[in-house]
Amino acid sequence: MRIHDLTPPEGSRHRRKRVGRGIGSGHGKTSGRGQKGQGARSGGGKGPYFEGGQMPLVRRIPKRGFTNPFRKEYEEVKLQDLNRFPAGTRVTPELLREVGLVRKQRDGIKILGNGELHVALEVSAHRFTESARQKIEAAGGKVEVIG
Repeated sequence: MRIHDLTPPEGSRHRRKRVGRGIGSGHGKTSGRGQKGQGARSGGGKGPYFEGGQMPLVRRIPKRGFTNPFRKEYEEVKLQDLNRFPAGTRVTPELLREVGLVRKQRDGIKILGNGELHVALEVSAHRFTESARQKIEAAGGKVEVIG
């Protein structure tokens, strides 16, 4: 068998239905849409949330809460993940992105105090939890808050 001998399984491929191409085609004139009515119109039919005229679920459920459009979203990095760097390394947002600890910077990077730090590092980030700050300094490192 060669690549040019390959064919799709029987019945898996269908020819495109060409409508509005004359009475002899079987799909002429009204193009399979019947006579008049909602289904015959362009854009006709009901939307995906239509519930037969009953009040849609989206409108029945009460509105609740508030989303602050000005909130800041930080990319979070656990302290234990910083152990991969050799002692004395200056850890910056650019370095974290290079290594793959951070995907996108968003509004900044926040260092969380999860785990233990065994190497002395100079860490630059936008935010630090209090426990992260204490653990970095206890390991002999420095903390630098960026803008």
